[in-house]
Formats: sequence, C-alpha cells, structure tokens
Amino acid sequence: MSLKGKFALITGSSRGIGRGIALKLAEHGVKIAIHYYKHQEAANDTLAKAREHGANGLVIQGDVTRPEDIRRMFDRVQSEFGALDIFVNNARPDLAAFYRPPLDITPDQWQMALDSQARAFLLGAQASSRLMRDGGRIIAITYSPSGRTGSWQPWVGMGAAKAALDALVRYFAVALARRGVTVNGISPGGVLGAPNTIEGGVLATLPSEVQRAVQAWHESGWTPMGRLGTPADIGNAVMLLCMDEASFITGQILHVDGGASVMDPVFPLDIQRG
Repeated sequence: MSLKGKFALITGSSRGIGRGIALKLAEHGVKIAIHYYKHQEAANDTLAKAREHGANGLVIQGDVTRPEDIRRMFDRVQSEFGALDIFVNNARPDLAAFYRPPLDITPDQWQMALDSQARAFLLGAQASSRLMRDGGRIIAITYSPSGRTGSWQPWVGMGAAKAALDALVRYFAVALARRGVTVNGISPGGVLGAPNTIEGGVLATLPSEVQRAVQAWHESGWTPMGRLGTPADIGNAVMLLCMDEASFITGQILHVDGGASVMDPVFPLDIQRG
C-alpha cells in the first residue's frame, strides 16, 4: 500500500526517533514537515535526506511548550500543504529541563514535562484534526512503563506526562473514530543509534558508560531479541499504523521494544529461560 502523496507533520524530527520516522515515511513518498526547536542544521539535513528518497517537504521551527508556536506550526502546514494526513507527536525537551527525582524536581521542571507532552499533544491533536482528511493518522510517541513503574526516579516529570499522554490517546481515539481518523501511541523500548551521530532516543543523551551498561543489560536477554532498538524500528511501526490496512486499529499503545515489555522483573533471567 502506497502512502505516496500524503502529508505528515512530525514534531522533534530533526534528530533521533523523529528523524527515523521522517525518513521512513519519506521512503514511501510522504511529504514531510520536519519540526525542530534548536537544531536547525540537523533539521535541514533530515529534509535533505528525505529529498534523496524522492519526497519533498519543509522545515518548521517551534517550541511545543508554547501554544502560540503550535498554532503557528499548523498554520504553516496548512499554507504549504493545504491538508494533513499524518501527525506524529514526538518532541521532548532536553533532559536538563526536567530530569530530577521526585523529592528535588521543581514546579517549573514538572510543568515543562507536562506541557511538552500532554498539552502539546492535546493542542496538536485538536489542530491536526481540523486539517486532517478523513482516514488520517495521529500517533503519539510515548513510554508506557511510565504509567505503572516508579523505579526510574529522575524520570518522574516525564513519566507523569507520558501517562497523561497515553490517556489522551484513548480519548481522542473515541472522539475522532467516526471520521475514520485513528489515534494510537507507540512505546519504544531502549533506542540507541550509532555513536557520534544524531540518531538515537533518550539513551543517546545519557553518559557513554550508562549507554554501554544499558546495551549490555538488554543484549544479555532482558530484551528477548537481544538488542536495543533503532530509530528505523520506530519508523517502521509508524509506517505500519499509517497504512490503510491499519484503519481499524485505534486507541492502542503499541510496544516496539523487541519483547522487553513482556519480561518479568521478579525472576532472574536464568529461571525465565528455563
């Protein structure tokens, strides 16, 4: 099934997971609005790579924690594209903006996390639905363990924001179902690109010794497939949800993690393996 000729806006698509999504959709002929906040050079590079795949597009700057910037982004999309078929809510602030444990996080850091996820998705889903043709796709990049775990202590602000994001996916799925617009979330596991590149998820922003430890942990078996994910893995999942064949899938959170989410943390790996 071809996606050729469709229009997409992907927030946070200059680098990392967003870039992987943009390039995967571009491979299938989707015209991409590449959003960035700070990294214009990376956004331009992503657009250049998309054009190598034969897909055109544009670059849009904006701060997704500011409602006026979100409005401006969608106004630009309407002006350039005239319509929208795919909206992917992916952007998140740098770790320093929110990465503090529960007893230390400030109200401003807490608000930054919530505004960048739950409020940005709320406003983005509203705006995209007004531009979206029937049968469109709205996808949130989330992290669903946030709603049921508390062990990653400095993630508390983003964890709460991602839990709210998961809830909004379900509400918008119901609100837009009659139009055939599907709303789903994708929950990546660990995602790490090649060293010294602009690829990778949140892991790529952590110290190198932490990255190595996480990689070894998952390769040892805590991810059954024995590896971390890549931005292209997440792009593949987005592409699948955008196909016509996925038109009856809505309100769901899809785990794209090599099976990590089905592992039982109570038992050591040797016992689980039998």
